[in-house]
Amino acid sequence: MNRPKIYIDGQEGTTGLQIYERLGEREDIELLRIEPDKRKDLTERKKLLNEADLVFLCLPDAAAVEAVGLIENEKTRVIDASTAHRTAEGWTYGFPELLAGQRQRIKFARRVANPGCHATGFLAAAAPLTAMGVLPKEAAVTCFSLTGYSGGGKKMIADYEKSEKAEDLYSPRIYGTTLRHKHLPEMKTYAGLTQPPVFCPVVDDYDKGMATTLMLPVSLLSGHPAAEDVSEMLARYYEGEAAVKVLPYQKEAAFLAANTMAGKDSLALVVSGHEEQIIVTALFDNLGKGASGAAVQNMNLMLGFPETTGLSL
Repeated sequence: MNRPKIYIDGQEGTTGLQIYERLGEREDIELLRIEPDKRKDLTERKKLLNEADLVFLCLPDAAAVEAVGLIENEKTRVIDASTAHRTAEGWTYGFPELLAGQRQRIKFARRVANPGCHATGFLAAAAPLTAMGVLPKEAAVTCFSLTGYSGGGKKMIADYEKSEKAEDLYSPRIYGTTLRHKHLPEMKTYAGLTQPPVFCPVVDDYDKGMATTLMLPVSLLSGHPAAEDVSEMLARYYEGEAAVKVLPYQKEAAFLAANTMAGKDSLALVVSGHEEQIIVTALFDNLGKGASGAAVQNMNLMLGFPETTGLSL
């Protein structure tokens, strides 16, 4: 049996390198490689894009759109890790656990848009609650998301890992203060909301791991469920999932460390609060379930491999 041919366009970037790390030793696929001096050679890239059975695009948005335009056959399937196609017509959103039927849609899709890292955490909490009718679609919701610096790409990684770095890099830094973060369209669309959340991302002085927190007054929710009720609802929603789990509800206060799931390709939800206020926190690796791990999970589905092959859960 011929092994599927896989090409990573943009392999030298953070997401591309992490995908390669997960695929490099696999014997059930054939990785197509481009010569280092031809990485920007349009002719060579076009040849590989059309030779592959499946392509990962790990490129800036404009370059990802250009790459799709270079594919001239009906065979090559695409997983785009950029923002370019996440709400685009004809593209399937690559979050298998998120909504009923999403896994099957990914399995048969020709074009899959890999979710953004912050969006993954927000949607893991918000989309089920909307789908179950607990979170009204017109609700004004708030999200706070803490991430390690590796999600910012090579330049940010280099800035944080210098032996002598700027003083502000030693502390958490709020960004996206225009409140127009690039993940907002997908957050609104796939949560089924009529308006995007008020979203506050924060980057801090650690390598990887995320804690994305949805903040909910109980008065906002249909039926006014308490925190423990919401925990049980989400646990039932994700029952049987390998890559998304809901941790047991704890009544006692606890620290939640954003790097808890560093090195893993899975996501854990933690529900906290009481009868009047609730927070739902998604703990995951921004390079795992937030990027490259999710991309490989989608590839496995699209090519008919066991879904978690090559992943660390």
